[in-house]
Amino acid sequence: MLKLNHKNLDVWRISLKLIKLLYVLTEKYPNSEQYGIISQIRRAAISTSLNIAEGSSRRTQNDRRRFYEISRYSLVEIDTQLEISLMLEFINSSEIQDIDDTINHLFAKVTNLINKT
Repeated sequence: MLKLNHKNLDVWRISLKLIKLLYVLTEKYPNSEQYGIISQIRRAAISTSLNIAEGSSRRTQNDRRRFYEISRYSLVEIDTQLEISLMLEFINSSEIQDIDDTINHLFAKVTNLINKT
């Protein structure tokens, strides 16, 4: 694997933690959602991490900021997908406490990264 700067970023490591938490959570969803909300949540989680990595490799501040903003948009998608999952009773609020804390922490970190760029 490449030894790139994004791997030293705390925000990137937290995004990987979120991916794992969401994969474990979505294993409990109904099989009928395999190509629905499960796929959407997982793709948004992966997008968060990918855009942090790609943004950190960009040369200009505007490019970096744009990718970090896309990462933050993906977190908003995940939040909405979890709200939908709660509404449809695929999950309950106690199951997602750690995920909720991680998303809020990551959202703040990405926002800080955007503001510093």
